[in-house]
Amino acid sequence: MEQELENLLRIRYIKLHFAVEMAEDTKLPADKVSALRGGMGEMLLRAHCVRDRDCERCDFEPDCVVRRTMYSRYDIAPQFVTTGDSIGYILECENYDEIFSAGDILKFNMILFGKAIAYFNIFMQAFFSLGNEGIGKNHSRFRIASVANTQNQPLLARGAVYMKNYSILNISGYVGYRVKRIRENGCCGRFVFHTPATIKYQGAFLDEYDMEAIWNAVLRRIYMLECFEGIAENVYDMHGLKECALPRIAEQQAKRAGIRRYSSTQDRKMTLTGIKGFAQPESLPDRLLPFLIAGELTHIGKNISFGFGRYTIV
Repeated sequence: MEQELENLLRIRYIKLHFAVEMAEDTKLPADKVSALRGGMGEMLLRAHCVRDRDCERCDFEPDCVVRRTMYSRYDIAPQFVTTGDSIGYILECENYDEIFSAGDILKFNMILFGKAIAYFNIFMQAFFSLGNEGIGKNHSRFRIASVANTQNQPLLARGAVYMKNYSILNISGYVGYRVKRIRENGCCGRFVFHTPATIKYQGAFLDEYDMEAIWNAVLRRIYMLECFEGIAENVYDMHGLKECALPRIAEQQAKRAGIRRYSSTQDRKMTLTGIKGFAQPESLPDRLLPFLIAGELTHIGKNISFGFGRYTIV
């Protein structure tokens, strides 16, 4: 187990807490992540694309800033990944209010993993430009009021950037803290899914929670991040982990939920769906707990860059 957790130690991350102030009375989409992600990508393309967005024929594609930020490549290619995953970042925003007045604050988080951590200022510039352009169909403008790290230390405040507070963490530190809290509270481990989870299991997407499907999704996600970091030893295939005895789910509630979005790459509207709710296993074995806690931070399933698959063990 110590060696397994040592592998988790090597996955780097930083969580950024944004607070933006709306510039005018406006209406925002209920799902903010899709608007923020799409707007961020558009600002990155406007600032950095040199070949009219023709990625397939671009001779600068290997060195493209947009490729390195929005669609970072793995250092080790996982065999099961066939599409360009947005592996380097996650956006989180669970404020579903639509009506905002001038001066109202909207908060959202951005988690950067591995080499994507080095592009902090490029992401910041994209959000600064997006604030001037506006998000959503109403082009709702905003200014970045502050950005803080997990310890609530300022990274951006009153127009000044404080890179001394850009403290890069590792997943094992998060896991150690959460394991201690859960054991102190005598938690039996209810999984609460705050955003839809799109999990494919045995050839079909889940309509209700399944412990084996959750466990496989956690190991798969950790493995993907290891590949992104270039770690050769992988948790996903480590002896005994995939064959662990899993607890039965004693109680659950699951409902289908999703978002409608426009994909500029596919030039069409599409719906992303998953299930939200909770799952109560009969127990949480000590061997499983650290990895399941890691999944809180990394999210699990598909559509993760849109904030899908976030859960906490409560």
